[in-house]
Amino acid sequence: MAAPRNISKNIKMISKLKEVRSSLSKSKDGKTLASNFGYMMLLQIAGYLFPLITIPYLARVIGVDGFGKIAFAAAIVLWFQTISDWGFNYTATRDVAQNRDNPEKVSEIFSNVLWARILLMFLSLIVLLAATTFIPLLKENQLIIMLTFLLVPGHIMFPEWFFQAVEKMKFITVFSLVSKAIFTAMVFIFITDKEDFILQPIFMSLGFIVCGLVAMYLIVVKWGVKIQAPNWEAITTTIKNSTDVFINNLMPNLYNSFSTVLLGAFGGSLSTGLLDAGRKFVEISQSFLMVIAKVFFPFLSRKISAHNIYTWLHLTTAFLFFVILYSLAPFIIKVFFTPEFEPAILVLQIMSLSIIFISLSNIYGTNYMIVKGYEKSLRNITMITSILGFFVALPLIYNFDYIGAAVTITLTRAILGLTIAYKAMSIKKSYEKI
Repeated sequence: MAAPRNISKNIKMISKLKEVRSSLSKSKDGKTLASNFGYMMLLQIAGYLFPLITIPYLARVIGVDGFGKIAFAAAIVLWFQTISDWGFNYTATRDVAQNRDNPEKVSEIFSNVLWARILLMFLSLIVLLAATTFIPLLKENQLIIMLTFLLVPGHIMFPEWFFQAVEKMKFITVFSLVSKAIFTAMVFIFITDKEDFILQPIFMSLGFIVCGLVAMYLIVVKWGVKIQAPNWEAITTTIKNSTDVFINNLMPNLYNSFSTVLLGAFGGSLSTGLLDAGRKFVEISQSFLMVIAKVFFPFLSRKISAHNIYTWLHLTTAFLFFVILYSLAPFIIKVFFTPEFEPAILVLQIMSLSIIFISLSNIYGTNYMIVKGYEKSLRNITMITSILGFFVALPLIYNFDYIGAAVTITLTRAILGLTIAYKAMSIKKSYEKI
């Protein structure tokens, strides 16, 4: 009897998904989702297509060593960028999405988040200056690290989360494409020698800063958002309210970016360069999945009933990316990199599997547990899993170099994604019983 029941249940689920998809395609919400998905996809393409164009050129000019140094600096700065973000990309997006018909409230939320991020950026800068002055490994790479830190104010000035919250991505997408094209062209013009790798983070940061200036203009002029004077009490409250999401965003760095830092310490820039080359296309796939997650986040904050159709879309896309990257890994590495990068093929194949687990974290973590207000539960799962990944990283990277780093990241993402999915499904069942 179990089989017929399961078949009947699956038929009902498929029928329900078709109904939701049909209603979305005809409704205003559906049209908005489709429009924002298109514009966010273009924005994501701007962020990754242009770097893809430069990869073969940079691989030939700066080599594995230069790639490694850039990746090492990016791994260090990622910690400080996460601190300045402090989870606002989710909490502020949710809050503005829920209050977007109240201009005064939107101005209050935007102002508090802006000042909070600026405060956190300056605190991060003080810590980074101290670290690059007194820690020998960081001191050797102080210049590239400090130049890469320019990405932090660039991200603050370019509040993509606001356009996501008001579901109006088209106003920033076109200019972003144009500006990134210009700064990508500058890579070919000015980076002509191995020592010129230092210019790459400068061009990336300039792209964000220029886009940020236009974004701020649109937010203030078009949407009439009033940037209020900083209020210390309001700023601290804003930071406090996003702390659980911040911890959830920060903790994965214990196994993710820390693996790159640890690899740089044990294996040097050569090993770091191979890891970065292999994971580059996984990150690109991850970014496209993030587009789907970000497009649906404000919508799900208002209509969580559409979570099933979102789950189907996200998981299907993730599986396709996994199959493509795993199958075409030898071709991808040979086309985009020089022969010295050939060991990165195995890295790409190992890490392609992590795309599915990243998808589970997006579907059931940020786009379900945060939407439903279970930030603390998500934080606890992420903390425990990330600490586990941190301790696994030490022996794996020490003994297996860049392959150990790839295994560490993939294994930890698997545990994290599966645990989050299990917890979210338990929460879903509890709501169904009510």
